[in-house]
Amino acid sequence: MGKFKIVGGNKLHGSIVPQGAKNEAMQIICACLLTEEKVRITNLPNIADINNLIDLMKDMGVDVERTTPNEVNLQAKDIDFSYFETEDFSNKATRLRGSVMILGPMLARFGKGFLPKPGGDKIGRRRLDTHIIGLQKLGATFENANNYQKVTASNGLKGTYMLLDEASVTGTANIIMAAVMAQGETTIFNAACEPYIVQLCRMLTSMGAKINGIGSNLLKIEGVEKLSGTSHRLLADMIEVGSFIGMAAMTGSELTIKDAGIKDLGIIPDVFRRLGIKMEFRGDDIYIPEQEHYEVETFIDGSILTVADAPWPGFTPDLISIVLVVATQAKGTVLIHQKMFESRLFFVDKLIDMGAQIILCDPHRATVVGLDRAQQLHAVKMVSPDIRAGVALLIAALSAKGESTIENIEQIDRGYQNIDERLRALGADIKRID
Repeated sequence: MGKFKIVGGNKLHGSIVPQGAKNEAMQIICACLLTEEKVRITNLPNIADINNLIDLMKDMGVDVERTTPNEVNLQAKDIDFSYFETEDFSNKATRLRGSVMILGPMLARFGKGFLPKPGGDKIGRRRLDTHIIGLQKLGATFENANNYQKVTASNGLKGTYMLLDEASVTGTANIIMAAVMAQGETTIFNAACEPYIVQLCRMLTSMGAKINGIGSNLLKIEGVEKLSGTSHRLLADMIEVGSFIGMAAMTGSELTIKDAGIKDLGIIPDVFRRLGIKMEFRGDDIYIPEQEHYEVETFIDGSILTVADAPWPGFTPDLISIVLVVATQAKGTVLIHQKMFESRLFFVDKLIDMGAQIILCDPHRATVVGLDRAQQLHAVKMVSPDIRAGVALLIAALSAKGESTIENIEQIDRGYQNIDERLRALGADIKRID
């Protein structure tokens, strides 16, 4: 188990480039299964979750050519179906939340697939109903096996109308990948419309898919018989961009986030501005000036600001923990409402130990009373519970007085590429201890 030792209180300075989007990468890698031709992916984040998914693809029989740490060629010419029934597949797929998205393209191209019990963060229930019901409507049949479900579409997938019970990003991605080669037209209403989905649709279109309504919650897909290879560049990771904005504010640092993909950030910059954080857009870069104090806005009627997550174009749940940490040193009070996952706020105990004034109302809500830097957070020993909370605690440690220790940093490494090296380049005092 690795850990970080962080001496807080140092101001950061310089520029940082966000990695490619992790959530987009998971979908794009799975989409390579839709064609026997080569698919080139660039701006790929070199992180544990992505590398594990690529390794899984390799074990399945996909030709993998890693040209650079951030670039890969994938060619799914021959798939080893016997591998899916092995314990190795079950173990590897279970550790990866994104492995569920193998199913849609496998069904589309081969008429059969395998659904392992998915893993990922311990952030509350993340049900698969949307995936299963959507694929069943297209004609898939699910059959229980040992550690997985065997899924078949003996008569091929057939297009249909469906209204999704929730705008699940991975569920929408899975159904889209299945529908692009289904017979006839598929209509998906209440589809997720995150930039990750838009990017997936653009990639599939470049491969020969026929998709209308890209960027909206109503997609119409005309099935095609075959898809070709393509080249695809991932967007900048919006979660990293938000994390760096929060980091600059908490440490009172001057920071430039290069190639931030501003047009795809949606409401994210506005939420941080409501916390009082100043920023300037310079082309596709975000400049954050050194700011000693930042004051939370109230609503127009004077009531306390509420920051809540919601499906896109609402505020992403992955940044709720970052906003919560940033609010601890703002001037004013913020109600944080984490609607979509019930266990993501439990890390606030550690922030309270550090001196933050937070009332955890219930598993979904926390009231943060900003200290306006009147009282600096103090260093403590803590454990990273999941990717996003881990980075939130890292940001808190960077601003705290003294030496903090964060254990279980494997969780952070799952989502953030060489985060310690990149922060040291900005002037942070952070050491990795294996």
